[in-house]
Amino acid sequence: MVCVAIGAGWGLIDSFGPAPLGRDLEFSKTVLDRNGRLLRSYVTSQGRWRLPATREQVDPRFFDVLFAYEDKRFFQHHGVDPLAFGRAALQFVTHGHIVSGGSTISMQVARLLEPRRERSLYVKLREAVRAIEIERVLSKNEILGLYLTLAPYGGNLEGIRAASLSYFGKEPRRLTLGEAALLVALPQSPEMRRPDRFHAAAKAARDRVLDRMARHGMFSPAEIERAKLEPVPHVRKKMPMIAPHAADDAVAGTPNTREIRLTIDGRLQKTLEGLALDRARALGPDMSVAIMVVDSASGEVLARVATPDYFDERRAGQVDLTRAVRSPGSALKPFIYGLGFEDGLIHPETLIEDRPLRYGSYAPENFDLTFQGTVTVRRALQQSLNVPAVAVLQEVGPSRLTARLAEAGATLMLPRREAPGLALGLGGVGIRLADLTMLYSGFVRGGTVQPLVERMDAAKLPAKRLLEPVAAWYIANILQGTPPPQSAAGGRIAFKTGTSYGYRDAWAVGFDGKHTIGVWVGRPDGAPVSGLAGRTAAAPILFDAFARGPQPLAAFPPAPAGALITTTAKLPPPLQRFQPQQIAAASFARPLHIAFPPNGASLELSTSDGEAPDPLPVKIAGGTPPLTVMLNGMPVAAKPGARTLFFAPEGPGFVRLTVTDAAGAADSVLVRLQ
Repeated sequence: MVCVAIGAGWGLIDSFGPAPLGRDLEFSKTVLDRNGRLLRSYVTSQGRWRLPATREQVDPRFFDVLFAYEDKRFFQHHGVDPLAFGRAALQFVTHGHIVSGGSTISMQVARLLEPRRERSLYVKLREAVRAIEIERVLSKNEILGLYLTLAPYGGNLEGIRAASLSYFGKEPRRLTLGEAALLVALPQSPEMRRPDRFHAAAKAARDRVLDRMARHGMFSPAEIERAKLEPVPHVRKKMPMIAPHAADDAVAGTPNTREIRLTIDGRLQKTLEGLALDRARALGPDMSVAIMVVDSASGEVLARVATPDYFDERRAGQVDLTRAVRSPGSALKPFIYGLGFEDGLIHPETLIEDRPLRYGSYAPENFDLTFQGTVTVRRALQQSLNVPAVAVLQEVGPSRLTARLAEAGATLMLPRREAPGLALGLGGVGIRLADLTMLYSGFVRGGTVQPLVERMDAAKLPAKRLLEPVAAWYIANILQGTPPPQSAAGGRIAFKTGTSYGYRDAWAVGFDGKHTIGVWVGRPDGAPVSGLAGRTAAAPILFDAFARGPQPLAAFPPAPAGALITTTAKLPPPLQRFQPQQIAAASFARPLHIAFPPNGASLELSTSDGEAPDPLPVKIAGGTPPLTVMLNGMPVAAKPGARTLFFAPEGPGFVRLTVTDAAGAADSVLVRLQ
């Protein structure tokens, strides 16, 4: 009879099949930062949050409570606790139904791996057998890992990490006693004790766990009382969503990888995401901000804020603006001068002309429509003067500039079927913020560029040449003296701004001795924004980003061998003044004309004080300074060199405006005031 019973028992056990070990489980894909912090996770194909967890990732206090409440002899038994199981069996016999499960943590893991709805003696026996089988294969810590990963916490939350992030907004590494007690209580009845739906039941269950801890004397009465006073969450928090675009790219690139570690610094990324959102809101509901932070030496991306808000449809939040092709405005000028330094055409102290010039049908103008005459190359770059930059570009060659930037790894987009021209130096090309930031990182690397990487396991690619070391150092030294935005300290970082044609894109890219940061501001749809400029919109964000990044700022590298540090007068004669091989003749200067108001225009007078008419503007283009403006034959007072001035009309009627320049040229318009 005994043999028959044993045979039947073995037959029953054999019918269970191989023991479940959780080796085919599907987990949430997770993307971590460079230090192992969670940036973003994704639900499984069944829509569950199931984040793998190990004992080392959880607060030790949780295990003190868990073992005392669930399985006191976890480390002594081999899957089944005979004392607890015997007590449960006796209660079943005397009451006719299951009163207490007597389940060990190993048995609970077996149930989680082979879930069954019914509660019966057969099911309990099956769990006991499975627990013993699991214990024969897995270590105690591996079994704990399965429990920490699979325990249900209500809704689609599985595992302690998903529960802690959702209910407390943090990883379970540091739990309070009240939080640990709640996380021990919830798996017993996860749906009926969900804090976000059954708050009172969740609190009561937590307090029962704490009361048992008090009876066991594990914690002092004062600790128990403080734990009971801790608030129980009413709602679920959003799962972490840091660097969402970078995470999406990483998962799309390796869809079968469960855990991906990026080079991004999660804390810096979160800080800059907050900065971008604050500034975008201040700029307007349609405005967006993108920020890139790069380790100049390694090329590792430390932060990539692609949009201020991933879920903001009005700002096209899911569009990655760090990789959108936009016009850089003047942000390419340092590379123009860098090639000029490399070719021996100029030196930072070389004198260069900022005067009206025409190249065929192209006549570059400065942003403020004025000209500064003779200036040093240093000042021309720091003030972002257009005419000197175009003059140098004419000598080094637009095609050579695009080729050099492409060789360094930047993707440049020219209009279809259009060859590189002189407008390239003022933004007549498309580039991505990521590429522009990478290029600027070469100025402190001695003229080489390290291709950007965003994954810790990415192979390091060889550096690419951008400029010769001396030319790169000259640019860094010049940009270090660029006037800072209002209320910012100068000289701490080297930077350059850019504003695209039509006020569509505002840029600021800067670097210290270790990091390079790029900022883009504009509308995602590319629409123009009145008054948008790199200096006022992007530069303040750049300086704030450096202030919130690694401190203190790193020192710039010393001057390389061959760098010539001197004054204009002590330069070799060929370098004292820029002498282009193709000098634009004076006849190529732009003709003098009154740009506004046009001849024959009718202007409506308005008054602000109810008495005298408001002043009216006059805008002048071309000509050779100094200029003289006359109203009905009488000179109009104006600041020297000003090309926009105002005159006070006496009242309705016709007026004649006339302007003459130093070369004797003149233009005149007749305007009606009404």
